[in-house]
Amino acid sequence: MSSSAPRRRPSRHPVRTRWAAVGAASAVLGAGALVLPVAEPAQARPPVPGPAPSIPLEDPVTVAPVPGEGATPAPDTSRIAEDGIRPLQYWLDEYGVREAWKESTGEGVRIAVIDTGVDGSHQDLEGAVVGGTDVSGGGAPDGQEGLGTEPEHGTLVASVAAGRGHVAPGGRDDDAPGKPAGIVGVAPDAEVLAVSTWLGNETPEVRSVDEQLPDAVRWAVDNGADIINMSVGSNTTSWPESWDEAFLYAEENDVLVVASAGNRGSGLVQVGAPATIPGVLTVGGVGRAGEASWESSSQGISIAVAGPSEDMVGAIPGDRYASWAGTSASAPVVAGTAALIKAKWPQMSSAQIANRIVSTARDTGAPGKDPLYGYGVLDVEAALTEDVPEVDRNPLGSMEQWVRVHRRSAEATPTAGPTESAAPVTEEVEAEVAPPEPVAPIDETGLLPLGVLAGFGLLVLGLTAGAVVHIRRIVAEGSGSGPASGS
Repeated sequence: MSSSAPRRRPSRHPVRTRWAAVGAASAVLGAGALVLPVAEPAQARPPVPGPAPSIPLEDPVTVAPVPGEGATPAPDTSRIAEDGIRPLQYWLDEYGVREAWKESTGEGVRIAVIDTGVDGSHQDLEGAVVGGTDVSGGGAPDGQEGLGTEPEHGTLVASVAAGRGHVAPGGRDDDAPGKPAGIVGVAPDAEVLAVSTWLGNETPEVRSVDEQLPDAVRWAVDNGADIINMSVGSNTTSWPESWDEAFLYAEENDVLVVASAGNRGSGLVQVGAPATIPGVLTVGGVGRAGEASWESSSQGISIAVAGPSEDMVGAIPGDRYASWAGTSASAPVVAGTAALIKAKWPQMSSAQIANRIVSTARDTGAPGKDPLYGYGVLDVEAALTEDVPEVDRNPLGSMEQWVRVHRRSAEATPTAGPTESAAPVTEEVEAEVAPPEPVAPIDETGLLPLGVLAGFGLLVLGLTAGAVVHIRRIVAEGSGSGPASGS
């Protein structure tokens, strides 16, 4: 197993107390991440405007002609264009996904989609959803019922990560990864666990966000997830302490968590939790030209890699499709890439998978890691083919270390209360102490100052007398040795 280096570098009780709602439409597609309520007083910041919703492609079909007798042969790409959707998946070619399929298709890997529910009956997800649950208290037990203000969000995410496509009426099938029509995911042979949550709007029937998300993470780990995708976000960098153990549990069980960075269009200027949690692979977004997306991505030091976030398409319930934008779509592209890596190297740790993804990213923006692109723009082909030196730790940090430093070190030893005294540091010693004996003062007569003054006067007198004698001798010698006088 070689690890890689860049080949082409050139709510619970509906948010009643702790979590305030984010704007009038707090959970929507369009600009990307599903937005969590935030743990800050509503008056502390202005309401966040909701982004534009996804745009359903009600009738996108423009079926390419099937070659027949007397017909002009269709181009080689016709098999992926039978319903007009596949050509819109530009990231399959521009990010090297098709080339990566020569190495892996994600078979045997499980991606848990913690979102608004996944419609496993969609024609492009048939057979992909192998399990699920609801942690909100308001959804279907299998996690396949859409919830909240954007019930289709989870289906969109799942289709981008692990869609399998379908065979259109009158179309053809072949042995290429995924079926030729509809949405094909980055990891078309990966399995999906649907974990439905209710986030972003108030309703008394559902549990608190503080309870939903950690329970979702634990369930995913316990049910065999190799990768967890969380296309959710908030406008606070911190997270409830109740989440610590769940994300630590994922780390200890070698499960990689991939999270979206959030979107400026949703009012998320900087990356918020859970994308700020150590060890999480946080995904920013770029436009078609590879530049940081202004509306469809936020920024922050926790961004690890950037992926496509504009002009995206995905599946929605009812065998339909929608266009959307935002890091909600970028995250499953990266989660699918992680699944490809895991399938190719089953023994590779989540830390090594994360390292392979960031090490093979195409450095963009400021040299090295920066808050817009992280380590660079995703290169799926390079992540599956390049040689990357192995690392002994996750380059994205460690939840175990963070908890040890920031939580456990804060657990101070209880101090004595006002009604109880602390234990003495030294033992009390009882012993008779003899009184000190009187000592005569140095100058009992009071004549010491006069003696000092008299001594100083004698010293001055002696120096003066010596000087006078010396001067007289010099004068006498001078007068005796002078020249004789003439007449």
